Amino acid sequence: MDLDTIREVTVARGRADLAGLGGATGVLAGGTFLFSEPQPQLVRLIDITALGWPACTITTEGLEIAATCTLAQFAAAAPGRELGGGARWRRWRGTALFAQACRALVASHKIWHSATVGGNVCLALPAGAVLAALVALDGVALVWAAGGGDRRIPLREFVIGPGLTVLRQGEVLRSIAIPERALLARTAFRKIALAPLGRSGAVVMGRRESGDRCVLTLTAATTRPVVLDFQLVPDDRAVAAALDEVDPALWFDDPHGAPDWRRHVTGLLAAEVAAELRAEPGGQP
Repeated sequence: MDLDTIREVTVARGRADLAGLGGATGVLAGGTFLFSEPQPQLVRLIDITALGWPACTITTEGLEIAATCTLAQFAAAAPGRELGGGARWRRWRGTALFAQACRALVASHKIWHSATVGGNVCLALPAGAVLAALVALDGVALVWAAGGGDRRIPLREFVIGPGLTVLRQGEVLRSIAIPERALLARTAFRKIALAPLGRSGAVVMGRRESGDRCVLTLTAATTRPVVLDFQLVPDDRAVAAALDEVDPALWFDDPHGAPDWRRHVTGLLAAEVAAELRAEPGGQP
């Protein structure tokens, strides 16, 4: 839709062009949410897509994903498809969550090629599955602070509620770094919705590292991503006990699912994810 309050669009070519962000000035990247509903508080947009950030970059520590990486680029970043990187990249089994997360979103082909990873993270919606995948892989956000300087924030601490993040006025999400130990991990994914093509009611992602440390990440059913850490892959009893410790106020309530239903199905999905991670590849638990 048209945003009839916008009086100026600035195309950022460098970090200095981001001055003035906040208040009546917003960030434009993919714009798929921005242009989906009125934004009466905005009169100016700063387009960050011309900053030239590579979608995905292999680093010495793992993988860096730019905030402007589109969902299509993110989903395609699987071993042998996007970056090359030789044997090291091919071992990164955790990238399987990328495409699974994108498919969990209710989005058209057109949206996939314009919506961005950074937009999904900063929108901070409970059903933000791309956000959840990055949390599940221990992602760390690199934030450009207003006036210069950087902040690094673990993504599990980035969202504090529906549509609410720890970003301060004038700050911009630059990228998300994923450590190699998480990329090397085995993963499992489960999703449920009230309708076959409906918005996710509950999503559970699991990660099992080489030392058998296990992490389950809950989203869609909760107001923000919830991370459950285990020293070993949990059995059903341990999963149930961990879910009992989740603050009841975190279970989300909207037309896509009642809190009690979300809590129940999350328990079922979490048990399935843990069982898959307990099993040896191609074998039994």
